[in-house]
Amino acid sequence: MSFQQGLSGLNASSKNLDVIGNNIANANTYGAKTSRAEFADMYASALNGAGANHIGIGVNLQTVAQQFTQGNITTTDNGMDISINGGGFFQVTDGKNPTMYTRNGQFKVDREGYIVNNDKLNLLGYPADGAGVIQPGLSQPLRLPTAGISPQVTTSIDLEMNLDSRLGATAPASGTGIDFNDAKTYNNATSHTLYDAKGQQVAMTYYFQKAASPADTWNIYATANGTSVAGTNAAPQPLTTVTFSTDGGTITSPAGPVTIDIPASTNTAGAATLPITGIQFDLSNSTQYGSAFGVSDLLQDGYAAGTLSGVVVEDNGIVLARYSNGESKPVGQIELANFRNPQGLQPLGGNLWARTYTSGDPVVNVPGEGNMGGLQAGALEESNVDLTGELVNMITAQRIYQANAQTIKTQDQVLQTLVSLR
Repeated sequence: MSFQQGLSGLNASSKNLDVIGNNIANANTYGAKTSRAEFADMYASALNGAGANHIGIGVNLQTVAQQFTQGNITTTDNGMDISINGGGFFQVTDGKNPTMYTRNGQFKVDREGYIVNNDKLNLLGYPADGAGVIQPGLSQPLRLPTAGISPQVTTSIDLEMNLDSRLGATAPASGTGIDFNDAKTYNNATSHTLYDAKGQQVAMTYYFQKAASPADTWNIYATANGTSVAGTNAAPQPLTTVTFSTDGGTITSPAGPVTIDIPASTNTAGAATLPITGIQFDLSNSTQYGSAFGVSDLLQDGYAAGTLSGVVVEDNGIVLARYSNGESKPVGQIELANFRNPQGLQPLGGNLWARTYTSGDPVVNVPGEGNMGGLQAGALEESNVDLTGELVNMITAQRIYQANAQTIKTQDQVLQTLVSLR
C-alpha cells in the first residue's frame, strides 16, 4: 500500500500555490509576467518494459512557464517612463555582466546623463553624432547631452506666396525706386527673422512692388534691421526682379534660387549683427493669380543658441533632445531585442531576464521594425497577471490539496484496518 500518490499531490499542490502566490504578489509590478505551474504524471518503469496495467505513482512539477503576453498600457506623467506595445525587450547592462533584458520601462537619468533603471543599469541603444544622425551598429549605453545647442547661421530662405495680379503698378516713374516709409511705393510686405553666425536675430522685411513694364513683373526689395539689403537706404536696389508666366502659375525669371548677401546691421538693442553671405533665396513656388496677397510658407534654416529643456522618446525609439530655442535633435535611438523562445529566458529578479541556450540568441532591431513592438513614452506596461483568475486558481489548488490529503487519510484508515485483523 502506497502513500506516494497523495504525497506527490500535496507537494505539487503546494508548489502550485507558491506560483499563484508569486503571481498575486506581482500583480502591481510593471513589466512582470505571470507564471504557470505545469505538471506531469509519473509511472514506475517495469522490468524489460513488461506489464500493461501500470498504476501511476503520482505527479511532479515539470516546469514553471512564464507567459509573455502583452500587459495593459497605463499612462503616467513621467516622460522617461517607456512601454513596449508588442514584442521585444529593453536591453540593460552594468558594464560587467552579460546584457540583461526587461519589459519594465521605468527609466531615469543619473547624475552623469545616462538613462538607467531602478537598479542603476544602463539602457542600451545607438548613439547619434554631433549633427543628430543616428549611428547604427554596436549598441552602447545611451547618454543625454548636458550642453546646449550651438547657433546655426541662415543659409537658405524658401518663400511661397501669391502676388495679386489685379493690383496696379506702384513703381515710381522716376527717382528712388521705393520709399520704405511710404506704402504707396509698394503693394505688399512681409517679414521674418534670420540668424547670423552668433545666433543673433536679424529682422528681415520684404517689399513687393509691381512694375509697370514688362507685364507680370515684380520688384522685391528687402531690409535687414531697417538697413537696405541691396543698395543703400537713400538709393535702395531690388533684391531680385521676378517675372511670371502669362497664366501666373510659374516664375520664368529668375531660373532657380537667387544668392543674396545680408549686410551687417544694428538690431533694436543697439548690438551689431554679423553679415550673412551666400543665402539661397528660393521663390520658385510662388504664383501671381487674381486673388489676395498671401504668404503660405516662409522658411529659413537658421536658429539661435539654446539650452536643453527636455527629452522626448518617439515611437521608433529615437530619443530627441529639445532646446529652449524650439529646436530638437536626436541624441540616440533605443534598440530592442527579441528571442525565438522567450519562455526559455532565465528570470533574475528585479524585472530582469538573462538569455540561455533554450531561449536562443537575441535578435536586435529598432522599435517598430520586424517583429519589434513600438514604444510609447509617458506610459508603462502593467503586469499581465489576471488577479480574478489567480484567485479562482487558488481556490482550485486549495481543494486539490485537501483532496490529496484525503487520499492519504483514506490510505491510513485502510492500513489501520489491516493492522487490526486478528
